Amino acid sequence: MFRRDLLKGAAAVSALSTFPAMANQQLFVPPEEDRHEATFMMWPVSRKVHPDPVFLDILQRTIAEIANTISEFEPVIMLAAARDQSRARKRLTKGVELWAIPTEDLWARDAGPLFARQGDTRVVSHIQFNGWGKRQVHARDGRVAFEIAKRLGMNVVPSGLRGEAGGVEHDGHGLLMAHESSWVNANRNPGQSPGEVEDRLLKAYGASKIIWPKGVYGEDITDYHIDSLARLTGPGRVLINLPDTPDMTDPFHAAAIDTYDGLVAAGLNVDVIAEPTRRRVKSFDFVASYANYYACNGAVIAAQFGDSNADNAATRALARHYPGREIITLNVDALGEVGGGIHCATQQLPA
Repeated sequence: MFRRDLLKGAAAVSALSTFPAMANQQLFVPPEEDRHEATFMMWPVSRKVHPDPVFLDILQRTIAEIANTISEFEPVIMLAAARDQSRARKRLTKGVELWAIPTEDLWARDAGPLFARQGDTRVVSHIQFNGWGKRQVHARDGRVAFEIAKRLGMNVVPSGLRGEAGGVEHDGHGLLMAHESSWVNANRNPGQSPGEVEDRLLKAYGASKIIWPKGVYGEDITDYHIDSLARLTGPGRVLINLPDTPDMTDPFHAAAIDTYDGLVAAGLNVDVIAEPTRRRVKSFDFVASYANYYACNGAVIAAQFGDSNADNAATRALARHYPGREIITLNVDALGEVGGGIHCATQQLPA
């Protein structure tokens, strides 16, 4: 049923995309909590990126668990080269469909397509992935958005930006928030001023305003993606993940507080959840983000880190922001060890 409906939708898109008037129609990216047709994910395989075969196996198992969990609520499409599919298939349930699109790493939020509506149809509002400023190999991942668009028969509308969708949050009601460090950066958009980048982002999402904290340059591969710190959960509403006792000599703590202050000053309703302090993984650069969750049809898929008090508080906060949805928490420590979370590993296809 899913494949038939999806292909039917692709045929409709192909037909509509022949109308010249589409070029002048505004794009609109629906909020994540809107209904999805499917979730896209990517199968990690690159030994250049993940040289330890034991850890790569753990990473694949983690991605499979996330995909299998989401597939209980909506169809999941896993991207993997044909040669990699037999290994993936053994770990995936029947609710996960495999598409023969080659991948290197797992970050579907960043390398995958940003889907938008343009008039009466869906298109890809394209932000070109370049390996977080050419920091990582991306010969395959840099093509993922185009390959999905081709298979779906969707138009690709260029934004003129290089970057990643994990570096911007949107509420679907006109507001974006992003760290300047992930966008106004010579490794992604050389020669573009903050105003030019802002204008292109607003057009790519169909938004009217952006909140633009400074962020952190050069301390991690993403230049401090916003989706591991704060999420827009509805009009004027934010959920932010902050340390209980910030160390203002830590650039990430200082930037997190600066972002919080900017959101409050903008008049948003900001709900704070504390970072875990008694987590399973103790390493300094581990990403322990409750904010890096994924809202799918009927559920929120989030991380738990082994700190029962913080984990339970985060679950309650997610239930407040997403009433009526099941809150499911998973051990995704392997993703935190490579700098990301569940949101980073998923990309929704709006219904």
